[in-house]
Amino acid sequence: MLALFFMAAGLNHFLNPAPYLSMMPLYLPWPHALNIISGAAEIVGGVGILLPQTRLLAGWGLVALLVAVFPANLNVALHGWKGENIAPWLLWARLPFQPLMMALVYWVCIYQPAQK
Repeated sequence: MLALFFMAAGLNHFLNPAPYLSMMPLYLPWPHALNIISGAAEIVGGVGILLPQTRLLAGWGLVALLVAVFPANLNVALHGWKGENIAPWLLWARLPFQPLMMALVYWVCIYQPAQK
């Protein structure tokens, strides 16, 4: 399910780029390129989760991606989502899901319990 989530989210960057572009802080250069890169990274990471040989690398890559896109989510919480009428409290409520997603990626892809 986690792999499908990331692959679908990544594909959406290409099919519906406007919401992602409107989230980006103004200080980031090349928003269209960053949207393509982040979408492709989500797709590649999702595929990587499915392959045991690449799951660990995909996990670390997705954790890094989630850290990298956090400023866009914070930007939306601080300034609203351009073109969308979403309650500010809901935009702030989205922020804790970022570390929860990181924890889920860590648990699924990276965590390896000690063998007895």
